[in-house]
Amino acid sequence: MTKPIHMMVRVFDLEKSIDFYRRAFGMEEVHRLTFDDFALVYLRHPESAFELELTWNKSRKDPYALGDGYGHIAFSVDDLAATHARLRAAFPHVQDIKELKTKDGRALARFFFTQDPDGYKIEVLQRGGHYQ
Repeated sequence: MTKPIHMMVRVFDLEKSIDFYRRAFGMEEVHRLTFDDFALVYLRHPESAFELELTWNKSRKDPYALGDGYGHIAFSVDDLAATHARLRAAFPHVQDIKELKTKDGRALARFFFTQDPDGYKIEVLQRGGHYQ
């Protein structure tokens, strides 16, 4: 059996990133590996075994250029409107809520995008249907 266990992003300011993911999405540090030149910090939400690995290169002098290859990480939430209001009050870069519908008008998804301190895109979806 194969199962996804983590996704990695490189971060410029480790503590700022940990704080963002904790405050925005309830993720907590579960493991840290510290080396001379870099550190790996694993964050997990209590409801999921999937982890976000933050890689911090200690000697990095400039923020990372994300390029055009990165997509996004997604989080599902019970109350999209409340989460949107909470994040918009606490963080910059929170976009408006959007709705994706079928051609016959049936709702498929309600969501919004934001970004973390390094500019990584994050999709926040109303939990339901395919997006549990």
